[in-house]
Amino acid sequence: MKTDSIFYRLFQEFPSIFFELIGEPPEEARAYQFSSVEVKQTAFRIDGVFLPAKESDNPSTAISSGDATRSPWRALALTAALSTSPLRVNPIYFVEVQFQEDPQIYARLFAEIFLYLRQNQPQNDWRAAVIFPTRTIDTADRKHYREFFTSQRVSPIYLDELGEAVSLPISIATVKLVIENQDTAIEKARELIDRTQQEISSQQQQRQLLQLIETILIYKFPTMSREEIEAMFGLSELKQTRFYQEAFEEGKQEGTRREKFRTVPLLLRVGLTVEQVARELELSVEEVRQAAQQQSSNESK
Repeated sequence: MKTDSIFYRLFQEFPSIFFELIGEPPEEARAYQFSSVEVKQTAFRIDGVFLPAKESDNPSTAISSGDATRSPWRALALTAALSTSPLRVNPIYFVEVQFQEDPQIYARLFAEIFLYLRQNQPQNDWRAAVIFPTRTIDTADRKHYREFFTSQRVSPIYLDELGEAVSLPISIATVKLVIENQDTAIEKARELIDRTQQEISSQQQQRQLLQLIETILIYKFPTMSREEIEAMFGLSELKQTRFYQEAFEEGKQEGTRREKFRTVPLLLRVGLTVEQVARELELSVEEVRQAAQQQSSNESK
């Protein structure tokens, strides 16, 4: 699994982590949805974008990197980037994860951003963050873009400079697990699992965080099977607990609900009425109308 995929999953499930990384209150995440955006008529795809949530009629259709290719329903529910409504306080955040040296990283990033701004002409201001494992990876020339860095419109984030994991919020400590070497990752992961059980009261969030830790461990130990990793960290026993099973069922129900929203436009297209779709999918008529309006808005962009 690619490192950026881990981060985009993390930002999709725990958007507050991104805002903690850039020094903003984690509560800011409530005003955003995490998406990926195609830059039309180019080969560019901006994989990580936090869009102000009010720009979307139905936040449940927000997408993460790769979702459109994995599910045809998801592709039909792509969130419209931004409307031309009055100026919003919340800026757009573009996110880039870079774990290898790339002399073209900033040239590519700014090309993608400016093409997006030209095509969509959003009323919101914008900022960008580039996440590096260490400062030594950040070697690209900035001379053409230095004003964006001095003004802090663009912020590089170096994970190894965030501090000791034990003193960090559990969300940020989980991010740091990605850059731990194999010798220290085992101990750090066990500490994170203990902290998750002690500090996270929400069943759903605890399950998601434990799954994310497990995913990172699979990435860091590619020669080990999922079962071996679960046994090493006691995750197999944890998954049998009532708490975890209830959280799993809750997550499964939420995922089913999102799939229903994505199916609405297809059923309407084959001739079903709003009332028939609502009855078939066990949704309210208003929810079906919202999903249909969102699809119509996307197609008009």
